[in-house]
Formats: sequence, structure tokens, C-alpha cells
Amino acid sequence: MSSIAAPVTLGAPRRAWLTDLPVLLVAVVWGSSYLAAKGITTGHTVIAVLVLRFAVVLPVLVAVGWSRLRTLSASQWRGAAVLGLILSGIFLLETYGVVHTSATNAGLIISLTMIFTPLAEAAITRVRPARGFLAAAALSATGVVLLTQGAGFTTPSLGDLLMLLAAVARTVHVLAMSRIKAVRSADSLSLTTVQLGSAVAVFAVIAAFPGAGASPWATALHFGPRAWAGLLFLAVFCTLFAFFVQMWAVRRTSPSRVSLLLGTEPLWAAAAGIAVAGDRPGALGLAGAILVLAGTSWGRRVADEDSG
Repeated sequence: MSSIAAPVTLGAPRRAWLTDLPVLLVAVVWGSSYLAAKGITTGHTVIAVLVLRFAVVLPVLVAVGWSRLRTLSASQWRGAAVLGLILSGIFLLETYGVVHTSATNAGLIISLTMIFTPLAEAAITRVRPARGFLAAAALSATGVVLLTQGAGFTTPSLGDLLMLLAAVARTVHVLAMSRIKAVRSADSLSLTTVQLGSAVAVFAVIAAFPGAGASPWATALHFGPRAWAGLLFLAVFCTLFAFFVQMWAVRRTSPSRVSLLLGTEPLWAAAAGIAVAGDRPGALGLAGAILVLAGTSWGRRVADEDSG
């Protein structure tokens, strides 16, 4: 028996690594997505870029999952549409936020979702979080304060506040997904497609109003090769690739392992902002970034231990 078991044991780490690597790559592209969005978006083109980004991927998702979409019940369509409305709010807050703050700040502040979600869940269920988790939350909150004050203690920027609201909105989205009974049994691909379709519809309606900024078509016509490359990166890698890798990985490893790897997103956001965009958080900002990363990592570990 030992001679048969040995090759399985030796092969297991290799198989785990082959699964982990694409998931880690998703965290890398998500972390760099803030810099990519900042590079092609202005306050005048936020809505246009959102319409273009998701209009590129939506036909692919519909084509791939058409047969599954047709099996959704009316209640599942309604539930997914509600989630899509929340999702549109998340993307609006994130995209406007990243326009008005640094890519480093954006990626680190949004990571507070990992702290906000268990705290909100505890408030709803009236189950007191573990002391370790509360300490991790306090550490992360302190880190955000320092991060947004890298140049000295001043009022946080509009972008910082919008990213904080985006983290709250992400928390609402997660809680809604777990509590809308109709979507629990829905196919993941169909659920994602309906959500993105609902979000695109919201963006298209907003774009039709006067004063909403440049139209998607005018923005597309004025895009140069670099801007199109950034848009396709957001659409293909940060949306299509990321979604399919998650679907593939969850079937081959544990959700906790996937979550742990995706949790490195803020680290890559900070790395991209500092290395590519030249962000200089200063001593206070650097200390804050370390505290945010440490707090979210600690809080995630405590939450995983409690759920296990």
C-alpha cells in the first residue's frame, strides 16, 4: 500500500499548485484593475467606460450559457436582477472612486469588505464575533485612517470615501446573495450573466440622461490603442477570465483556499500603484497599508476558523 500511496502524496502538491496559480493570477489582475481603470477613465467618462466594459463580455456570457438561462424561473430572474442593481452601484462607486484617489488606496480600502461582511452578518444574526476578529477589524480600520493620511492628517479624499462606500456595497451584495432564496439554487453562470445584464441596463439608462458625461459611442471613437487595451484588459481578464477561473478552481479545491488566494488582491493593487503609477504613500500611508493587509488577513483566518 505504501508504494501505491507515495506517488499520490507526491503528486498532490503539484496538482494543488496548478490550481492555485490561475487563482493567484486572478488576484493579480484584479489588483491591477484599479490602475487600468484609472488609466482610461475620467470623471466625464465613467458611465461610458462601464457600458463598454460590460457590453464587451455580456454577449459571450449569453452565448455560452444560453441553454441554462432559459431554465431560470421567474423568481430566479427577479432575484438575479436585484443583485444586478446592487452590483451596478458597486461598480459606479468603485469607478468614480478610483478616478479620485490612487490605485493603491482603492485596492486597499476595498479589501475592508472582508471585515465588513462578517461584522454585518454578526449584526443580522445577533451572534457576537470572536474577540480576535474584532481586534482584526480595529487593526484594519486604523490602517485605513493612516493610509488615507499618507501626506499628513487631512480630510480623506472624495475617492477614499467612495471606495469605502463601495466596500459597504460589496458587503450588501454578499449578504443579499446569501439571503435571496431564489438565487441559491441558480446556476452560477446564469446568475452572473443576469446580474451583469442588469448592471449594463442601469449604466445605459444613466448614459441617456443629459449631464451623464460622454456617450459610450463617442468615448469608444476617441479611444486610442492604449485605451482599448486597458478596456479589453478589464473586460476579458478582470471579468471573463476571473469568472471562469473561479468556477473552475472551486470545483478542484476548497472555497476557503480560493478565498485566501483572492484575498491577496490588495497586495497586488498596492504593488501596481507603487511600481507602475508611482504612488508614494509616505511613512504613514505605508504603515496603514501594512495594517490593512495584516488586519484583513487576520480577520479572514479567524472567520475561516469559526466557520470550520
